[in-house]
Amino acid sequence: MKKTLDVLGQVCPFPLVEAKEIIEEISSGDELVIQFDCTQATESLPRWAAEAGHTVTNFEQIGEATWTITVQKK
Repeated sequence: MKKTLDVLGQVCPFPLVEAKEIIEEISSGDELVIQFDCTQATESLPRWAAEAGHTVTNFEQIGEATWTITVQKK
């Protein structure tokens, strides 16, 4: 199952804070797709996923200053 978290327009650290909350609500193996435009989150989200043991299955820039990252829960 995929869950989408749209945090466009939110400044750091709120995208990371919300991602941590949502990942707790989904099941192991499910994916969380995060759409964001906070430059700092391009580093903080992948680092958090790796440190927590989750897998980043997709990470791409989808606009001039907009990104999407997909994190699969461990």
